[in-house]
Amino acid sequence: MAIYDRFKDKTRKKLAVLVDPDKPTDAQILSMVEKANAADVDFFFVGGSLLVTDSLDHCIKLIKEHSKIPVLIFPGNSLQISKYCDGFLLLSLISGRNPEMLIGRHVIAAPYLKLYGNEIIPTGYMLIDSGKATSVTYMSDTTPIPHDKDDIAMCTAIAGEMLGLKLIYLEAGSGAMTPVSTSMISKVSQMINIPLIVGGGIKTPEMAAEAVKAGADVIVIGTAFEKEPESLNEFAKTIHEFK
Repeated sequence: MAIYDRFKDKTRKKLAVLVDPDKPTDAQILSMVEKANAADVDFFFVGGSLLVTDSLDHCIKLIKEHSKIPVLIFPGNSLQISKYCDGFLLLSLISGRNPEMLIGRHVIAAPYLKLYGNEIIPTGYMLIDSGKATSVTYMSDTTPIPHDKDDIAMCTAIAGEMLGLKLIYLEAGSGAMTPVSTSMISKVSQMINIPLIVGGGIKTPEMAAEAVKAGADVIVIGTAFEKEPESLNEFAKTIHEFK
C-alpha cells in the first residue's frame, strides 16, 4: 500500500511520532521504536527545524531495522533528505510569504528526490501562532496565522487543496504553549477533502482526543512523548478509538 493511501484510509484516526534525529541516543531510539511498535503507531516523522549533526540517515536506518512502521522525512530544510526513508512530506509553507519556503528549497531538493525515488507527498504546511516564538517560525522567517483567525486558516487550506496539495498540516510548533484550537481544526476539516494533520502543543491524550473530535485525521506528538514515553500507549488508544 502506498503511504499516501494510509493517510486517506478512513477506518481510524492516526498517530505519528516526531523524531528529531539530533536528540536521542541509539538506545533511546530503540526504546522509542519498541514503544511505538507496541502501541501500533501509524507513522514516524523524522526531522527538525535545524539539524547540527549528520545523524539523519543513521536514525532512519536504525528505526527501519526494528520496525515496519512507515518512516517519513519531515524536513526543516533542503538538506534533510535521505534515500533510506519510505516517503517524504514535501512541505510548502503556504501560511507564509517567504518564497524560499513556498518553492525555493524544493527546487534544490527535487533532483535528489527524483534520483532516490522516495514516495513524495505534497503537503500544505501552515504555522499557527501558539503564544510563543518557535524554532520553525524563526528558521522559516514567516509570521504564523493568528491563533483565533479560523477563517484565514480555512481559506489558506482550501487554496492549498485547489493547488493540488495532498495533505494539510496545521502546526503550532514544537513545545507550543497553546495547540491549534478545536474551532480552527473543525473549520478547516469541514472545508477540505484531503487528510488533515495537526501537531504542536498536544501534551495529553485528552488534548489529542479533542483534536480528532474536531476533525484532525492525524495527530503528531514529539515533546509529549520525549517527556513521558510511557504515555504513548494511552495516546494511541485514545486516537485509534475514533473512526
